[in-house]
Amino acid sequence: MKKALITGITGQDGSYLAELLLEKAYDVYGMVRRSSLEPFDRIQHILEKVHLVQGDLTDQSSLDEAIKQAQPDEVYNLASQSFVPTSWNQPVLTGDVTGMGVTRVLEAVRKHKPDAKFYQATSSEIFGRVQEVPQTEKTPLYPRSPYGVAKAFGHWITVNYRESYGLFACSGICFNHDSPRRGKEFVTRKVTYGVARIACGLSRELRLGNLDACRDWGYSGDFVDAMWRMLQQPRPDDYVVATGKAHSIRELCEIAFSRVRLDWKEFVVVDQTLVRPAEVDLLVGDASKAKRMLGWEPKVSLRELIEMMVDADIEQVRMRSSL
Repeated sequence: MKKALITGITGQDGSYLAELLLEKAYDVYGMVRRSSLEPFDRIQHILEKVHLVQGDLTDQSSLDEAIKQAQPDEVYNLASQSFVPTSWNQPVLTGDVTGMGVTRVLEAVRKHKPDAKFYQATSSEIFGRVQEVPQTEKTPLYPRSPYGVAKAFGHWITVNYRESYGLFACSGICFNHDSPRRGKEFVTRKVTYGVARIACGLSRELRLGNLDACRDWGYSGDFVDAMWRMLQQPRPDDYVVATGKAHSIRELCEIAFSRVRLDWKEFVVVDQTLVRPAEVDLLVGDASKAKRMLGWEPKVSLRELIEMMVDADIEQVRMRSSL
């Protein structure tokens, strides 16, 4: 039985990855931060099947102990400060967690389980002001937020440890991916949850920023499959994970509101305070390498994804309003 350690197991991707690995008969360890609250809602249904270990990306000793305790065959580093707008308000924390945190996990692996295979969750935000369209593994980086800068550091330190110490270390450059488990602060979930509230008569408007920003959106359940496939290869490498199709926030709104037979133009309000200090206008990935080398293909379309999220949010809103 293989053993895997997932940092960020309580997050969207962590929960889907844990499910996938359990289906493949892994012994799954999940790293969680010590907290007075227990944010385990995404993994509540599998809590009895996984081992939770305490650790924090800002604390080297806790990461050392987590690796020593789990002795994993595979390490998936999914934890980070992952909300882009927050990175302008907390740039130092974002750099420490999302950037230097990767180094600390790699150090723990190097010292205590150097034969473990390592996956780093890199973001398409490293491309920022894109230098070419679509973006590939060789596209020059131009991050446009503290988060993007931190993710660029995490990406390159992973490459550096692979080349310096011979670690099996991969970086998955994941473009936007969502699900009903996405946090409500992210734009896709903000839209689908807002639509659900409007459809249920609990709200009359949805305030958004730049409607022209375009992203390459996929389904988290598809993306974690690509993560796993990277660590099953004979040699470590870096891969873009994307659908290859760009959609605007405006189109996202159209799909979400049409699911409940409403006209988005009657409810969406553009709020300039929600526009980023430095906008990333177009991100769309070329996942040809992942398709060729990993045999990976995205299965869920944007329409299927957004309709899935709207349906789940309507059910959640109705349940809460009936309490």
